[in-house]
Amino acid sequence: MLIEEKAGDSVTIGELKHRITFQRLVSELNENGFEIEAWEDYKTFWSAISNLNGREYFAAAVVQAENTVKFTIRYTPNIETTMRILFKDKKYNITSIDNIKYANKFIEIKALEVDSSG
Repeated sequence: MLIEEKAGDSVTIGELKHRITFQRLVSELNENGFEIEAWEDYKTFWSAISNLNGREYFAAAVVQAENTVKFTIRYTPNIETTMRILFKDKKYNITSIDNIKYANKFIEIKALEVDSSG
């Protein structure tokens, strides 16, 4: 099985087993001609998903971001922090994007779960 290096760890292709969808905020006109903003699906990817651990978890806890999740996908351009991720009926706002070792093989995305009321 193919194994790629990821910041000291390794990611196997088999770990990319969760489907996530990126959404972007777009402006559109409603039936009355007013501009409204809505989320539209952008792209869907296979992803490895993990919770923060160790130092990352404590750094997130300092800013009260306990619901931060780490998503790892194959490299793709045009993923931005203005987007959000849908995973298992939950929404996550992207807080950081890391092109691991600038190798254009994998991207590690940290995202904060959005409260269902907002």
